[in-house]
Amino acid sequence: MSATIKDVAKLANTSKSTVSRYLNGLPIKKQTEEALKIAIKELNYHRNENARRLVVNKTQTIGIVVDSMTNLFYPMIFRGIEEIASEKGFNCVFYSMASNKYNESYFQNLYFEGHVDGIIMISFRKRNQQDLLDIADADIPVVVFGDSAGVDNLVSVDVDNNFGISELVRYLNRIGHRKIAYISGPSAAAATQYRLAGYLETMSQLGLEVKPEWIIPTNWSNEEGYNAMNRLLAIGDFTAVVASNDETAIGALRAVQERGFNVPSDLSITGFDDITLSSWTYPTLTTAKQPFFEMGKKAANELFKRMDEGEEYTPKRHLLKPELIIRDSCRKVSELISK
Repeated sequence: MSATIKDVAKLANTSKSTVSRYLNGLPIKKQTEEALKIAIKELNYHRNENARRLVVNKTQTIGIVVDSMTNLFYPMIFRGIEEIASEKGFNCVFYSMASNKYNESYFQNLYFEGHVDGIIMISFRKRNQQDLLDIADADIPVVVFGDSAGVDNLVSVDVDNNFGISELVRYLNRIGHRKIAYISGPSAAAATQYRLAGYLETMSQLGLEVKPEWIIPTNWSNEEGYNAMNRLLAIGDFTAVVASNDETAIGALRAVQERGFNVPSDLSITGFDDITLSSWTYPTLTTAKQPFFEMGKKAANELFKRMDEGEEYTPKRHLLKPELIIRDSCRKVSELISK
C-alpha cells in the first residue's frame, strides 16, 4: 500500500499537522524539515492532490491561455509568470486557442469547472470587446495580457507601445533628424494603432511634418519591411525611418544596403522589440526593448492579488515602459551634412 501522511509523521518522529504544514510550504523547524525530507524519500510518499483539493477547495494551479504557442515573445513572458507562480507554490497549465474553435471567454470554464484557481489570457491581437465584457461580468480571477479593448473593469497588463515609439522619435530628433518616415504594422495587431499614434502624436508635438506617403503598412515580416523600405526610397526626402518592429527594420536595412546606401551614414533606422537578432545585424539596431519578463511577473502578481483580495481588488490597466536601446544604426544629421 502507498505510504500515508501518518507513516511519514511516525518515521520523522513528528505530528501529522507538522507534516501537513511542511507539505503546504509553511515554516517548520529546520531539524524537523530535514527529518521529513528523509522520511518522504525513504517511504516514496506522494500526497493525494485530489484529496487535498477537496479539503482546501484549491487546485494550486493557474491557467495560461494563449492565442498561439508559436509567438517568439511568449517564452520570456512564461518565465516571468512561472517565477511568481513557483514562489506562491502554484503550477502553470497552458492552453492554446489555436488548437480549438473557442473564443477567450470560453476559457472561463477552466475556473468554473474547478481546473484552475485563476487565469492569465495572453494575446497581442486586437480583442473582441464583447468577449472581454463577458469575462469582466463573470467576476472571476482573470488577468488579460495585451489588448483590453477599452474594458475598464478588468485587470490587464501590456507594454506602453505609444511611449516606446515616442522615445524613438524623440531620440532621432535629439540627434538632429526632422524628416522621419514610419513603417507601420498589421491592422490585426492591437499594438499597431498605439505605435502609430505614438509616431503621429510625437511628430506633432515636436513640430515635425508628417507626409502620408512616409507611412507604409506591413505585416511585420522581414520581407514586407524590405518592400516598404524600397517604396520609401523611391519617395525619398527623409533622413530616418522608425520601423514599428525589429523584423521590418531588418528587412529595411537590407533594402538600403542593396541599393548601395549606408546605414547610418546615409540613413538612420530604428526598430521596436529588441529581438536577439537586432544586436547581431550590421550595423546593430537601435530599438525599444519590451520588458517581457517583467510583464509576465506583473501579470502573475496581479492575478494572485486578485485571488487573495477577491471583491476588494480594484482592476486597472498596467502599462510597462519599454527601454530605449541605442546601438549603431543611427547618426546625427550634423555628421551627415558635414560629409
